[in-house]
Amino acid sequence: MGAAMRRIQAGNALTAFGIGFTVPFLYIYVAQVRDLGAATATCAFVAFALGALLALPLTGRVIDRRGPVPVVMGAAVAASVGAISLGLSTGVVPILLSALALGAGQAVMQPALATMIVWCSTPSTRTRAFALQFFMQNLGLGIGGLIGGQIVDVDRPGSFTLLFSIEAVMFLVLAGVIATVRMPHAPSIKDAVPRDPAQAGGGGWKRLLEHKAMVQLCVLGFVIFFACYGQFESGLAAFGTEAAGISPSTLGFALAANTGAIVVAQFVVLRLVEKRRRSRVIALVGVIWTGAWLIAGFSGLGHGSAMMAAAAFITTYALFGIGEAMLSPTLAPLVADLAPEGSVGQYNSAFALVKQMALALGPLGVPVGAGVPMLYIGIFVVVSLGIAWLALRLGKRLTPVQDNPSLLKAAPAQVPAPKAAAVAEPVSA
Repeated sequence: MGAAMRRIQAGNALTAFGIGFTVPFLYIYVAQVRDLGAATATCAFVAFALGALLALPLTGRVIDRRGPVPVVMGAAVAASVGAISLGLSTGVVPILLSALALGAGQAVMQPALATMIVWCSTPSTRTRAFALQFFMQNLGLGIGGLIGGQIVDVDRPGSFTLLFSIEAVMFLVLAGVIATVRMPHAPSIKDAVPRDPAQAGGGGWKRLLEHKAMVQLCVLGFVIFFACYGQFESGLAAFGTEAAGISPSTLGFALAANTGAIVVAQFVVLRLVEKRRRSRVIALVGVIWTGAWLIAGFSGLGHGSAMMAAAAFITTYALFGIGEAMLSPTLAPLVADLAPEGSVGQYNSAFALVKQMALALGPLGVPVGAGVPMLYIGIFVVVSLGIAWLALRLGKRLTPVQDNPSLLKAAPAQVPAPKAAAVAEPVSA
């Protein structure tokens, strides 16, 4: 791992550490500490998501034309301003505007950092690079949340201001670290223009939507993010507390089990998946998550003791973590390998937008999870099986190297490069 990659990963970890200080406590801060009620707290989450949805469609083109470094630095400064403003705000409008800025800044960082990792890696090393990024993110989030939980006090608003201040400083640290990174090549507008004359002009989104494999990957990604990340703190939490009788403390243990499973399993899983077909790894995740939802259903049936229900619920979150560890070296590198030359930022931004949309719609599962719990479980069992089916279907559209980059090491002379394969894919297929 070169110096540039080390700095990118360090900045990514420090940022996750800062975010971990505030994410678990945002609802409590707005609703209770600032005494603005549950409705305003919900609106703050909506503003956070809205900031991401407004910024991401414009991000990819800027990354590809100006390079990811200035985009990361600008997004980090915007997020820092949003974080410190949120910690100082007491009224509804300032809090919503601060959440909007924070959400936009954090969202823009994701595809820009992903593009930096792509530029500093090769198809054969990209899998491990994104796995390390995911590992460092979860480790930072977990440590930040653990320390933040020891600092906060609902009766002391200043303790929350301190948390948001720490988060703001970490964003500025990220900007400082990224400013020292020397990328493998200097970005320019000329480099960002696709070589194919048919791709010239401003139709970046049109070209992406005509790329059948990328469209299928975006559909698959939406289902994955909605069925997993979108349910963690919304529908599944509602199911656990209402149907399974899970206490808030047990829910905290379940979230810790999820992070712990990722941290412990990430590099063990990486050795198992990095030489296998990506489409089949994603399909296996769908099967594992099917089992996780079935175990969650058992916790809500009421046939066992409270301890058995709690153990089943914690196991559900741990199995989700194992699936996430399998996806981290699979999804993001695949997006990069599908991107035509000069469009990596556009493709990363599009995939980040899909994720944000899925997360924004995730709370739709709350009324079903709380009111009709077994229907909720049944829906997501089917959805998880759908992930496996969609992954296998996607595999039919991928070239051998796109589906299994380890073939580059095995026979570099016989296997076409994934970038060329992505550009050459017939649009009408």
